[in-house]
Amino acid sequence: MRIHLLAFALLFAACALPAAETGAVRQAQEQMAHIQKLADAGAASRKQVEQALSALRQAQDDALIAEALATRVAVEELTEEQSAEATGAAARRLERQLAQLAQQAQLVSEGVAPRTSLVPFEEELDRSRRLVDAMEQRARSLADIVAMIRAEQDASDQQPEPHSIADGAIARITRFAGENTFGNDEFKHVVLEFEKKFDHKLPVSARGDTALHRSMGFDHRGRVDVALNPDGLEGRWLMRFLEQQKIPFFAFRTAVQGQATAPHIHMGPPSTRFRAGD
Repeated sequence: MRIHLLAFALLFAACALPAAETGAVRQAQEQMAHIQKLADAGAASRKQVEQALSALRQAQDDALIAEALATRVAVEELTEEQSAEATGAAARRLERQLAQLAQQAQLVSEGVAPRTSLVPFEEELDRSRRLVDAMEQRARSLADIVAMIRAEQDASDQQPEPHSIADGAIARITRFAGENTFGNDEFKHVVLEFEKKFDHKLPVSARGDTALHRSMGFDHRGRVDVALNPDGLEGRWLMRFLEQQKIPFFAFRTAVQGQATAPHIHMGPPSTRFRAGD
């Protein structure tokens, strides 16, 4: 009975963790249920229940990490909550691997297991560390985009510049109103001209509606953020081209008061907040 109550409490805590439903998660859940039945019948030990629970938690955390690192998922398609969950999952995974390596090292020191048995544990630990690094890097990239969104919103009421800004020094945040709309055709034109000029892709950091913008309550439809420094050669060219095409944009330099945002250029009108019912 004690095993049953312990497993129930731990299983409830584990299942409360949000995780993508994957084959590995389902398999771990089935194994957990099987071990629980054996434990109820007195045929499985407390240690076996805890091991099954640990495997389930690992499968859930791996699912979170895989979802966040999937190549099909752009950084801006993650929310801050999803990023935090996946980063936490990677940290928990690392803690489990450290504990497993320590347990195996104890068996080696006692002469119960050969030293070579540590190799797979060490390899898995190295993989877990690399996953933590990857998730932390992704979280930093997401934080940069969040800062961009907030800086853009703070600057939305700024008055447009009355003169050209492409050739001279610009303020921390500069707005060009433009007279034309900015849609798919205009964006394609910008992309083609940029690639023709610089022989590489335009470094787009967020295009149109994204999960991150929605989670923060901002309408980013018909807008594009580009990771270019307005003071750099490519940034100045882009601003000049947008001026010539009369396309509205914001230019953000490195030093934005109150914001830890990276330099970038926002093409299109300011992002607006969603209204109730949107």
